[in-house]
Amino acid sequence: ATLLLSRCLLKMVKGNIVVPEDILSFCCNGLQGSTSPPRAQEPGEQEEVPGAMASPSSTRNPTEVQMSQLVLPCHTNHRGELSTGQLLKWIDTAACLSAERHAGCPCVTASMDDIYFEHTISVGQVVNIKAKVNRAFNSSMEVGIQVSYEDLCSGKHCSICKAYATFVAQGPSGSKVKLKPLTPQTEEEKIEYSIAAERRRMRLVHKDTLKDLLTRSPRETAELETRDGSAAVPAEKTRVESVELVLPPHANHQGNTFGGQIMAWMENVATIAASRLCRAHPTLQAIEMFHFRGPSQVGDRLVLKAIVNNAFKNRWVPAAGCPHPTLPVALRTLTPSSLLPSMEVGVCAEAYGQEMSISRRHINSAFMTFVVLDQEGRPCNLPMVAPEPGDGERRYREASARKKIRLDRKYVISCKQTEVPLSVPWDQSNKVYLSYNNVSALKTLVAKANWVLAREKEKVRMYTLEEDKFLSFRIEMSVRITAGQAFSLLSDLRRRHEWDSHYASAELVQQVDNDDMIYHVVSQTLSHENKPQDFVILASRRKPCSKGDPYVVAFRSVTLPTHPASAGFTRGETVCSGFCIWPESEEMSKVAYYNQATPGYLNYVTTNVAGLSSNFCATFKACEKFLLKNKEDLIVRLQNL
Repeated sequence: ATLLLSRCLLKMVKGNIVVPEDILSFCCNGLQGSTSPPRAQEPGEQEEVPGAMASPSSTRNPTEVQMSQLVLPCHTNHRGELSTGQLLKWIDTAACLSAERHAGCPCVTASMDDIYFEHTISVGQVVNIKAKVNRAFNSSMEVGIQVSYEDLCSGKHCSICKAYATFVAQGPSGSKVKLKPLTPQTEEEKIEYSIAAERRRMRLVHKDTLKDLLTRSPRETAELETRDGSAAVPAEKTRVESVELVLPPHANHQGNTFGGQIMAWMENVATIAASRLCRAHPTLQAIEMFHFRGPSQVGDRLVLKAIVNNAFKNRWVPAAGCPHPTLPVALRTLTPSSLLPSMEVGVCAEAYGQEMSISRRHINSAFMTFVVLDQEGRPCNLPMVAPEPGDGERRYREASARKKIRLDRKYVISCKQTEVPLSVPWDQSNKVYLSYNNVSALKTLVAKANWVLAREKEKVRMYTLEEDKFLSFRIEMSVRITAGQAFSLLSDLRRRHEWDSHYASAELVQQVDNDDMIYHVVSQTLSHENKPQDFVILASRRKPCSKGDPYVVAFRSVTLPTHPASAGFTRGETVCSGFCIWPESEEMSKVAYYNQATPGYLNYVTTNVAGLSSNFCATFKACEKFLLKNKEDLIVRLQNL
């Protein structure tokens, strides 16, 4: 109520409107109760709930939770900025409330995905947090959280961060509860619902990605030996160990230590470790996944440990919007803030019961990235870190691998489809995020709501979607084949020339894993240079995560050092394309092909949309014949396997 009145008063003062004395007294003295007699209730009118906020829309997501917090001095650090630990508490609280609205029972935090903080928040500003469940799986669910701040004086709103948390529903005695499915309503909710399955997959393979990168990358012993030992700070000098006694105010409504409180304690010791290296007050820039391994209760002792794993110097300092020509390609589109000198701090939390207890339980771990800024907000250089032999060197190398993964991931996310080149360099460190980006882009296109039926011929339907600079199209038809059989046949690009006359050949260049392959495709279509086109395409396959999900085969262009553009071909690019296959019955499937047309493809698309050509329909009918012809052979091969 105070926030609402403050906003009204500021608007009245700015507009030179006289504020009545009774309103000023109300704001100065707080809520004193109304002295006016109660209003008689009209017939049929619902009784108003005191303090309740009117719902802005009847279609509002029932799991959505909104929280607004006024930043007070007790919430801030020495600079008068909101403490990140306090913000994590608020985020976890809002997310937990949203999860419990859907589950209808107590929920605990299982993990919190990577968080990148874009701005700091000052005293007197308002933090607005919105949380809602994106998707429910068996006993876990993903909650999406959006955080922004509001300046009451200027009316300015600005995004702070976006986070995804995983919660697990718990029944009596800690047993898992099977969750009811969530039905998305709006286009945004359908997109988040669809991509949540891909984010879940990415969480599960993250550790394997790091191990694989460390195995393939050369050890950094040579770099360690060439360092100036006198300038490097021993990592041991940054080590912090602190113990906290879990008291009732630190517990949630289930008696377990509040997850947000644990994250706040971890952020505190990590900040101290970072300060010991830089001898200044660092700023937390990013957090890499909190992973809760088990609960702790009131009366437990939590031991929090932190140490600086590595410090990174920025050898390239490009001006804003002007990438340095010597930057690696994976860094050229990143903002300068992504390349600041930074340090990674590893932090973990362990719990034990009694003071004499020897065994400790590993509760949580995370990696936090800090930067140091001077009074003008300019980055400060950091001293190098001399890791301890053994585990220290392992942590040092893993920190370098994580930094590479973070930069590659930011590059993949920052690539705008309106910019050229559209292809993204494929690398071992970004393979998971490229695959995620490939599938999520197609699922986002599928979930769009404004598709318009353009043509229908011989049971083949063609839809179009116009957005900004892109024209997308969708072609679909029902085929008498199981969804799994169609998925197996259409996901192998080496067989596409059997039904698509535009394909001359497709060579499997690299088998990344069971779900991702890279092909070199040669097209029979001539470019404006009168040369055949070729493509390097990443094909990502996904089976349904749950009932109602489609089989997905997504395509996008990538670049490979082993297959550069050659003089004999015009290198083509595909932004987003692929198949989605839904089972309609035991023997029937709906097969849909999507393509976000690039400029070189637009003339071909518009000619078909206008009805001046039947190539689309003929190609898709050929696809149907291919599926029907080969499904029996596929059944025999599967039986033999």
